[in-house]
Amino acid sequence: MDRPFIWQMVKEAVENLGGKATYSEIKNYIHNKWENVNERTINAQIIVMSVNQPSRYHYPENKKPRISNTQYDVLYSIGRGEVVLYKPEEHGIWEIYENEFGGLGIRQVNNEEAIDEIEDDIVENSNFLFPIEANLRDFLIKNLDTFKGSKLKLFEDENGRDGKEYPAGSVGNIDILTNDENGDFVVFELKLSKGADRAIGQLLRYMGWVKINLAKGKKVKGVLVANKMDEKIKYAILSTTDISLFEYEMKFELKKSEFKY
Repeated sequence: MDRPFIWQMVKEAVENLGGKATYSEIKNYIHNKWENVNERTINAQIIVMSVNQPSRYHYPENKKPRISNTQYDVLYSIGRGEVVLYKPEEHGIWEIYENEFGGLGIRQVNNEEAIDEIEDDIVENSNFLFPIEANLRDFLIKNLDTFKGSKLKLFEDENGRDGKEYPAGSVGNIDILTNDENGDFVVFELKLSKGADRAIGQLLRYMGWVKINLAKGKKVKGVLVANKMDEKIKYAILSTTDISLFEYEMKFELKKSEFKY
């Protein structure tokens, strides 16, 4: 008998565990039946297969917009590291969709989207903030050539997981993780409004995690992007050459609508 794909192992595990299982139970089932199955790959496939998992579109199987009706849409996350078999009539129809900035997202079809609160609701000097941080992130990923002097590309690990909201263990999720033309790492931390000096500590933690877990001798630099930079943060980076600050600015114009009759 041919060895099944790991997504098939995961599906079989949940089916044989009564249609509901934790990540640990799925891995135990697989390890008891098949040898040499990588745990990180199992975790990745559970995410890939869960229709309501927010980060599922980071993986190669889910890189294009679609309704949840493929072989990879068989699980539904109920939180706490637990999934059940996906039932559209019970859990609704889910989709991977493309937002206005060219990035992907997960949503339930025909349900109103929750209104995201932003840190500041201020329009000042003809500038405006992105409505949500995800839009800023997606815009920057699509325009990495904005950062002159380096040819940046989105990082991709051995499991095909890309550098968008990259999980850094207990440290958190890295907003954007990239490599330059030399293979060195550039870690992005994004703030919707003001870049406060405490953001440097957060960025340094991400950089440290990348250095230990991914860099393998390559250099690790950091970029903080915000609408405005606090005065304190400018002093904070004077002692390092590994962090750069960027302020983003967007403008809009109102155009009178002409009605011809």
